[in-house]
Amino acid sequence: MADQKFPDVVYTKVDEAPELASASLLPIIRSFATAAGVSVGLKDISLAGRILALFPERVKEDRPDDLKALGDWVKTPDANVIKLPNISASVPQLVAAIRELQGQGFDLPDYPEEPQTDEEKEARARYDAVKGSAVNPVLREGNSDRRAAVAVKNYAMANPHSMGEWSSDSKTHVSAMSSGDFYSNETSRTLTESQGGRVSIEHEADDGSVTVLKEVEFPAGTVVDATYMSASALDAFLAEQIEKTKEEGILFSLHLKATMMKVSDPILFGHAVREFLKPVFETYGDEMKAAGISPNAGLGDLMARLADMPQKAEIEAEIERVMKERPPLYMVNSDRGITNLHVPSDVIIDASMPAVIRAGGKGWGPDGEPADVNCVIPDNSYAPVYDEAIRYFKETGALDPTKSGTVQNVGLMAQKAEEYGSHPTTFEIPKAGTVRMKLASGEVLHEHRVEAGDIWRSASARKAAIEDWVQLAIDRQKAEGCEAIFWLDAERAHDKQLIDFVKPILEAEGVAGNFKILAPREATRATLETIRKGENSIAVSGNVLRDYLTDLFPILELGTSAKMLSIVKLMNGGCMFETGAGGSAPKHVQQLQEENHLRWDSLGEFCALGESLKFLGDKNGNEKARLLGRAVETATQGILDHGRSPGRKAGQPDNRDSHYYFALYWAKALAGQDADKELAEHFTPIAKALEENEDKIIEELRANRGAEVDLGGYYNIDPKKVASIMRPSETLNSIIG
Repeated sequence: MADQKFPDVVYTKVDEAPELASASLLPIIRSFATAAGVSVGLKDISLAGRILALFPERVKEDRPDDLKALGDWVKTPDANVIKLPNISASVPQLVAAIRELQGQGFDLPDYPEEPQTDEEKEARARYDAVKGSAVNPVLREGNSDRRAAVAVKNYAMANPHSMGEWSSDSKTHVSAMSSGDFYSNETSRTLTESQGGRVSIEHEADDGSVTVLKEVEFPAGTVVDATYMSASALDAFLAEQIEKTKEEGILFSLHLKATMMKVSDPILFGHAVREFLKPVFETYGDEMKAAGISPNAGLGDLMARLADMPQKAEIEAEIERVMKERPPLYMVNSDRGITNLHVPSDVIIDASMPAVIRAGGKGWGPDGEPADVNCVIPDNSYAPVYDEAIRYFKETGALDPTKSGTVQNVGLMAQKAEEYGSHPTTFEIPKAGTVRMKLASGEVLHEHRVEAGDIWRSASARKAAIEDWVQLAIDRQKAEGCEAIFWLDAERAHDKQLIDFVKPILEAEGVAGNFKILAPREATRATLETIRKGENSIAVSGNVLRDYLTDLFPILELGTSAKMLSIVKLMNGGCMFETGAGGSAPKHVQQLQEENHLRWDSLGEFCALGESLKFLGDKNGNEKARLLGRAVETATQGILDHGRSPGRKAGQPDNRDSHYYFALYWAKALAGQDADKELAEHFTPIAKALEENEDKIIEELRANRGAEVDLGGYYNIDPKKVASIMRPSETLNSIIG
């Protein structure tokens, strides 16, 4: 860090649609920021960039580890990061990215599914470091303050998105395990002063052999959890739900978080694939394993690997027979035959469940028609949120976006809080026995009896992060003056420990009366009743629930979660501004490649940019930066008021058109302000040129629409090719610079 100079603002290089949009928007941002003496740098946290940084001895290009550098910088008071959504890679995505990079000439080893040699084990260990949510735990050195920007909320109320109709006799429901899951097996303790330090996670098999699974370090005051999922209970539950779904005549769907929970949830996904095709695995399991087939990778990978097997025809016939006996599957893409069990990263619960709820409890079936759904969420920790939402809307009908209030969120996520900590401390148990967490003194902190195949995991939340979270909640409630609820379940081991932190702080601050503490099910209903009345609520939640709620409520209120204002107030004084979700980004890339139309909406980037510039202005006393930030808000309002957001279909305005109008409205706002004469004089000719050349610029932007384009890659795109595609207007480029 000492020898690395950071710019005033860091913009992140990411993946898929957000990265393509950056090729158009970032030059505009840099041009405008220069007028205020603000430098805007770029750091690569894309999946391809993270992979290439893993092997400096094999990659000839200069590929610094930007994620590590950013991880250090966010711990400083000067940090100011605009973070776009990056790929949280599942194994199939990771393997695809490696293959693409190898095809581009990078000397990378293959991803070893079952490493045997020391070299393969080392490669696997390196690759595992970039799987799942590898970025967020590194950068989120603060807690989350997420809400809808005022302009966005006003626009959504005036221009409501479509909502499906709910019927009281809908068969759609949530199914979760009642025992044997992570929720029911969880134990939790807060470390005392004498207990802080090194903790050993050990597995003692029934034959007496002891294996140290992991050693971790926890300071005093850390809440340390441990739990496990029973594999046999999971399989029995899945088998039961498959049969029940068939009897009910509805769609079967699985909802997990195989990207965030990068160890546990892919295994749960694999259990579902295996159970759904149980007769196939019973007959051909050994042969498929020998061919490298893992149910954890999904039906898509399984079908692709069958191509090289001599039993291909008979296995495909058996799969077809079994599928006919099973209930129809919820489809990710019915036109292309992609089911809910094809790819683990396609069943992301925080995107898939709100989509079902917004659609009136409907999902798409294999016949391309909407149908009721059995939403299978094995672990019962947060399944009640979705279950209660579905029950509520069956009773009351769909939410009216024109009248609803809004739900803000204050989320505990600093210092890898809560379930994010489960990644390196999650294990699929090889033999029956006992798993223990032992302190340096020999005291047993947690102990669980496990069977072979069970999934054991530990998680933690540190005292400083928890206290900062509670204080942030107090500050937000004071600023908003509305209902505020801590979503904590007094019956859950982890939440009990958090409640013991929360209550004394609220009482000491004299604000206990301003907050409620409710379990997730009760909090869901209370919050829905509040926003139905047009009032606002603040959800104060843990990390994973933060992720779920900041998709669920925005999708109901705004139609999308990509337009949220997401601020991470870093604990050492800096700030990170997140730009929203990227769940639909792959479809956007495909449309650009096929039709040269990018429907990605950069509204989240606009909101983050405005807040970043205002933060910089306040922190450094840079009034020009502050004015730029305020003008961004005016420009964002202009995009909404004049309907300049991208359309979904080719032939309609797209992301590039939106960026042009953003630049026009931004320049006009700066030219028209009278607080800084120098800025006004600088932007007056720019605004004039942008406005006078509107027809020419739009014509140039749309010159090649409808035709196929070559990005030079998917995970590692060619910057020159993408620049020519995303910046096709020479007139606009000459004005902006």
